[in-house]
Amino acid sequence: MSGYKIIDSHAHIFPEKIADKAVESIGGFYDLPMAHKGNIQALITSGNKIGVEKYLVFSTATTKEQVPAINNFIYNACEEYKSFIGLGTLHPDMTDYKEEISRMIDLGFKGVKLHPDFQRFYIDTSQMMPIYKALEESGLKLLCHVGDRRSDYSAPYRLAKVAQRFPKLQVIAPHFGGWQQWDEAMKYLALPNVYFDTSSALYTLNREQVMCLLKTLSSNKFFFGTDFPMWDHKEELERFLALELPYKINEDILYNNFAQLFL
Repeated sequence: MSGYKIIDSHAHIFPEKIADKAVESIGGFYDLPMAHKGNIQALITSGNKIGVEKYLVFSTATTKEQVPAINNFIYNACEEYKSFIGLGTLHPDMTDYKEEISRMIDLGFKGVKLHPDFQRFYIDTSQMMPIYKALEESGLKLLCHVGDRRSDYSAPYRLAKVAQRFPKLQVIAPHFGGWQQWDEAMKYLALPNVYFDTSSALYTLNREQVMCLLKTLSSNKFFFGTDFPMWDHKEELERFLALELPYKINEDILYNNFAQLFL
């Protein structure tokens, strides 16, 4: 154990019957090896190795028809495992998004996870603006995948447009603000209502890059996240602690910053 209190702010979970297929699909999309199966027990087993106290869990709907079932699955997981904090899913093709947002609030969700590259929409498309407005009015947070050099769906500048248009919407930009697009993240996303996590970045960023990102985007707006099942908790914590950040910054990123926003 590290001696720190730890929250994993970025964990994907899937129903047992589709977990293997989902993990294979994600690994194929990013051409990266996956550390674990994507089921709940694998998450807890991995997280227990470093003493994770809470997990932010979610899954992404690739069709509008999947939304209710996925949200039900996340709700049931959170009911069974009190260490779980749930985010719901929505889809840009939904017309009944207001009803589903209301239902997510009743289910106790803290926000919504979107993945523009999987769901095939541009973050700042006009189609999504009513959904963002409804999220802002509801008080739910938005965790939106950002960054991929292979396409422009999730470019950091697109998320910046949304954050600026809806200043009361609390937005989390994972992967240090933009997977593979960290210069763009620093250019566009240093905004009052945008937060960040460390997931799927520490394997490739060097210490100098990390320090620049933390300084530009503000270390007190970062959360520790693993992107489970892509990465192992023990390995991700080792990568993070190898940065040799000051003790207080470690405390804040590993637990306090997330707790202040979510708990």
